[in-house]
Parts: sequence; C-alpha cells; structure tokens
Amino acid sequence: MTDETHESPAIAELGELIDGKRLSRRSLLKGAAAMGAVAALGPIASACGGGETSTGETGAAGEPKKGGDLKIGIVGGSAKDTADPHLAAFEADISNEYIMYEGLTGYDFDANLINYMAESIEPNDDASVWQVKLKDGLTWHDGSPVTADDVVYTFERIVDPKDPKSGAATLSGLSKGGTVKTGDLTVEFRLESPNVLLPEAFSFRGCMMVPANFDPKKPIGSGPFKLVELRPGEQWSYLPFEGYREGAPYVDSLTMIEFGDETARVNALTSGEVHAISQAPTNQTKMIEATEGLALLNAENGAWRPFTMRIDVKPYSDVRVRQAFRLIVNRQQMIDHAYNGFGALANDMYGRFDPGTPDLPQREQDIEQAKSLLKQAGYDNNLTVELVTSGEALGADEVAAAQVFAEQAKEAGVTVTIKKTDSATFYGKDYLSWPFAQDFWLTRGYLSQAGQGTMPGAPYNETHWKNDEWLAIVNEAFKTVDDAKRNELIAKAQEIEYNEGGLIIWAWRNQVDAYSTKITGLKKDPLGFWLGRCDFSKVSFV
Repeated sequence: MTDETHESPAIAELGELIDGKRLSRRSLLKGAAAMGAVAALGPIASACGGGETSTGETGAAGEPKKGGDLKIGIVGGSAKDTADPHLAAFEADISNEYIMYEGLTGYDFDANLINYMAESIEPNDDASVWQVKLKDGLTWHDGSPVTADDVVYTFERIVDPKDPKSGAATLSGLSKGGTVKTGDLTVEFRLESPNVLLPEAFSFRGCMMVPANFDPKKPIGSGPFKLVELRPGEQWSYLPFEGYREGAPYVDSLTMIEFGDETARVNALTSGEVHAISQAPTNQTKMIEATEGLALLNAENGAWRPFTMRIDVKPYSDVRVRQAFRLIVNRQQMIDHAYNGFGALANDMYGRFDPGTPDLPQREQDIEQAKSLLKQAGYDNNLTVELVTSGEALGADEVAAAQVFAEQAKEAGVTVTIKKTDSATFYGKDYLSWPFAQDFWLTRGYLSQAGQGTMPGAPYNETHWKNDEWLAIVNEAFKTVDDAKRNELIAKAQEIEYNEGGLIIWAWRNQVDAYSTKITGLKKDPLGFWLGRCDFSKVSFV
C-alpha cells in the first residue's frame, strides 16, 4: 500500500457542523492559533467507534502501572523493512512511523485534527501561503532541540523532485524551495498553487518530522519510543523516550514481532508470547472472544480493501468490463462470508465521511446487466482473468473475498483464477502493475486520497487512473477555499469515478485486532489503523 490508510480522514477534512452552522476552514484555522487545535467532525466519532479506551482496567487507585515489557504481534514485513518514515508502505514500516515519529498535525481519537508539533498554523486569504510556528521545548530522541531548520529539511526532503517521497503527492502546491525558515521556531510554506488542505496533509504519516541531516541507518524521531534495534522481516525493539512531549510511556520496553502467517500470530497471542496482535482473522474472532483473558478491539471506520482494475490494459481498458465487474459483486454476501459481518456496505466511492461525497444509488449485484455489458465488450461467457492476492500482505479475509468474487463471477460467465503470493512478491517489482488485484487503504478524505492513489504522480495509483475531466475538477477543488463550492466539485469528481473508475470498493472494513486483558490503554481508531494507530504511549499492564 498503501494508505493510507493512513491518513487524514474525510470526517475532518472540510469543516464541522456546530449548532447548525458549518464553520469555514479559515475560521477553524484561526481558532487553532488560540486553541492549538483544528476541530473536525467530532460528532462522527461516535459512529466510527473512535475515542474509546477499551482495554480493561487501570492500576491501583486509577493510576496506570509503570513497567513491564510490552510485546506486539503484527503482520510480517520483509527484508526491505525501513525505519525511514518517508518511505514506509507496509504494516511493519507504518507501525514504526507512529511509534517513533510525529507530524506537525495529527488526529486525536475523536477524529479531530489537532496540532502535534505545531503551536499554530495560519493561512493567508487564498491558502497559498501558510505560517507555521513550532511548539517550544520539543526535543529529538538524542536530546537536541526541534527547530525550524528541521521543518525545512523535512519538507525539502519529501518534495525533492529528484527523489520525491510518499508524502509529496499529498503536499499539493509545495515544491522544493517553498519551505522557508522565518525564525528559530517559525516557517513559511509558500505554495505554487493554493491548497486548502495543507494542515491535513501535514498529518499524513508520510509527512512525519525528521531532524536535519536525518540518517535512515541511525534514525531518530520525536515520538514516544526510540528505536533500539531493527531486524528486517523479524522484529523492532524500542525503549521509551523520556523527553516525549506528552510524558514518557508507562512500559519499560516495546517489541514489535512480525508474523507472516496469521495462525502463528493468533497462536502467539493465545500462548502469551505477545500481548496484542493486529489484524485478528475475523473467522477466528469467536474463538478469541471465548478465550479467557482475551478480547477484541473492533473499530468501525472508513478503511477499505478494494479490488483494483488497471484501466490501461485489456480487458479493463473497456469501461463496460469495469462496470460489469462492479455489478457482479454481491456486497453483503461478501461482507458476511469474507469479513464474518465485520463491515458495512460501500458504493465504489472512497472518502466515507467526506462532506462532499454524493448520495448516489447503492450499487447492487445485477448479473443480467453484467452479462449484457460484457457481451457488448465482446465477451460472451468466455472471459478468463487472473486475480492477484496475498494472505501475508492483506490477510486471510481478503483472500476469502477474492474467492467469493470468483464464485460470484461464474454467474456472469467470467472465470477468475486466483494467484496467491507472499508479501514480498505482492509488494515487489510488479506491485502497481497487476492488471487485477487487491490492496488496502485507511480512512482519508477524498482529495487526500486522490493525492495518494489516483492523481498523476500519485505514489500508489494501482488502477493507472487517468481522466482529464476528473483531473481538472480535482485540481480546482484543491484551491477552492469555499467549503460548499469545494464539496460540489468533490461530488462531481466522485461521480466520475463511480461511473468509470477502476476500483471496486465493496465494503468499509472494521479494524479488528485482539489483545490480552493483562494490558490496558489501547484505543479504537476512527482512521482505521491497527491497534489504535500503534499508540502505545498510554498502554500499561493491569
């Protein structure tokens, strides 16, 4: 992936309804100077399952217990694991981003966009110039102070045209030379084109802050834990950062252990080898819940696991085939069988909570219409395709979804052969080239997601989406300050993808993890990240 989730959720992207009035982005940002936060659609958080501390009881007298060695099981990475926050793409790397690093902004567990390392963020009238002031007293893991030089270095590194990093596509309008130091703790972002979503872009995990002259081989950040050892494909070891801005974590150490096999991951939890695991297989949730001392962390959110069709290769270059494949899917059946019911219907549009997302007719299975479209495209019960998936990379639930799709496709005269790969192959040299595959994304707003997955130059454009009319609308939306007008543009762009796009977005998948009740302090994340966005800073032993 992706991500991406990751990842600025649309619930926070374009304003908030308070007392029946929608606050403008500028008024929200002005409030941030006084409050140190930008409020987002907080009321949505209750619908997302966000903001709940859900892992048991605290220690004596309500005070968290300090000490203990916390061990977490995650989906396996590979020998390519990296501690560079600007290159992370897979679960192990992404987990590390949130453990070691922080951004200028981020989201709390009520889905509010708030200032993290930034004290204030102020735009000019058309959002083409932004003034950012750092919080005073922040330090890196080596004890050195965080300064404006670090901000300049971070963003110059991300948008370097010779080697752009994953966050570059999110930072619309920002080019090399556009981040300018104006004081010891102040920086000005001078954009080539307005970008009303820059504070949200700052929250993207690929825009995490690093110190000037950052060395990926000896990485340091400013997050709650500092890296002690990385054994790629095996485990990551950390110690708490005593100088963390919100106070040192409670545990004595943190170890993230990678498991390529989900059965091994579950067994590690049930045996007590680890205290929590990401991506609990939904077909084993009943067993986990029935096991004394174990519990689920079940978070509703806007995360999605699409089928991806490359629109520039046959047969998917014919829009009728793409439309037919979307009509083949019985979405509720797929949710019930692949996710064991842990999900909600989606409608081939990303940005679940984006206020610009239009209310279009829910797409339902229509085998006869699918057959008709395929016949018009020249396929009459004679189409055979390969669907690439990976249990290691995506989890057994997505392999199950692929198998359900293959069965459903038979009704429309389509033969689907499933190619199962390991994670190294799936995310290897052919990633983003598979004609028909699957992937995963986390909760984002529509424009933020477009910057990561569908715009020209997007780092993860699995479908090779290209549409000039759509692009003109999206570019206009990025520089439209007025909320209502921007939402209208987003709705138009969404409708084009709904009708012609290469993504089958069939469900919003709950994030289901599992943990031992020996620990407390994990939260449900409305953004859809595993294990409460890997925020272990307030996790303690009971």
